[in-house]
Amino acid sequence: MPFWIVAATVLATLFVVVVAMNLHTPEKKIQHKVKHLYGIADPQFKREMGALLGPAIVAGNRITALQNGDELFPAMLEAIRRAQRTITFETYIYWSGTVGEQFADALIERARAGIRTHVMLDWLGSKKMESQLLGKMRDSDIEVERYHALRWYSLGRLNNRTHRKVLIVDGTTGFTGGVGIADQWTGHAQDPKHWRDMYFRVEGLVVAQMQAAFLDNWIKTTGSVLHGDAYFPVLTTCGEQDMHLFTSSPASGSASMRLMYLTAISAAEQTIDIESAYFVPDTLMSEELIRARARGVRIRILLPGPHIDSEMVRIASKRAWGPLLDSGVEFHEYKPTMLHCKVLIFDQHLVSVGSTNFDMRSLELNDEASLNVYDSNFARQMTAVFEQDLRLSTPYTLQRWRNRSWTQRAAEVVVVPIASQL
Repeated sequence: MPFWIVAATVLATLFVVVVAMNLHTPEKKIQHKVKHLYGIADPQFKREMGALLGPAIVAGNRITALQNGDELFPAMLEAIRRAQRTITFETYIYWSGTVGEQFADALIERARAGIRTHVMLDWLGSKKMESQLLGKMRDSDIEVERYHALRWYSLGRLNNRTHRKVLIVDGTTGFTGGVGIADQWTGHAQDPKHWRDMYFRVEGLVVAQMQAAFLDNWIKTTGSVLHGDAYFPVLTTCGEQDMHLFTSSPASGSASMRLMYLTAISAAEQTIDIESAYFVPDTLMSEELIRARARGVRIRILLPGPHIDSEMVRIASKRAWGPLLDSGVEFHEYKPTMLHCKVLIFDQHLVSVGSTNFDMRSLELNDEASLNVYDSNFARQMTAVFEQDLRLSTPYTLQRWRNRSWTQRAAEVVVVPIASQL
């Protein structure tokens, strides 16, 4: 057999193996229904969420919601510029541009002042970051790592991205949410070039869990353990809110995020409000939402409308809407610009925020981090924000879904095999 045929066969085999490794989900999915045994406000629900998801729920925290770039970027930059000991920062998107330069300058100034500064960027999410900007940060004593960078030994993990977004300053102040470091998040969602999003500033005992979430991928990537009181200082209570931050990852257990969603949906008795950039539920998640409707739970889902950064996601999403609409789930499409928020509100009591989208990629393939806040006052505050966004949206009816074009239906069928990758 000619050498070129042997070589081509080997390369083709390697390609198939690498693709299969990246598309394979390492765990068996949760296939069983979660029975409705108690409500969201029942103490038993809180006890089990703390036990099932990993980190215990801790009291004595305070959270501040920051709306759009005009509020959130100044708050993050101020925290960085006031750092006295350490900065740890993990994000999916970091692109060159005005915001990227602002963050780089703030981080560089602190690193040159002797502040230990560590930055974890996703390799794929930071592809639009110019090498000059990256080099400038590294030359200023900032430790910058890129998660699952393209190397021969990581080919089987290229599809596993870190989508986590956490910033921790001095081990005492944390930030999380859905925002990337890029110019489209600037402004106040005033037009299609400026996205709608939120970030959250957190203080209190739960910040230690946020630091641990950062260290999870830092240790995987570098083998180095960042510890000591500069990273984990003694924290004091500074509010009245109960919280915990938990992570999911195919490498160390991706079931926790799915389990949180299923458990919260199954416990809801009054309302479920979902504001998400991407909504591609699997059959089990859709069935759980339909069962909640059968219990009389009002479900409102707010998604991007005419402006979205992934048309494939929109196509894959709408295939699942029919049975949900038929059960009485209310869908709304946000009109002004791309909606990138990630907020879940259950029974005006539990709010879940962070990096996680309501799709199979977030629940199975990405590294994610979500902050659960068990506080009725904060839930009411976030419901008001949700309903403000709702007023800028258009309802999507069952009749409209039934009347969608044959090309739309055909496209939905075509994307079925890759729905979990979107």
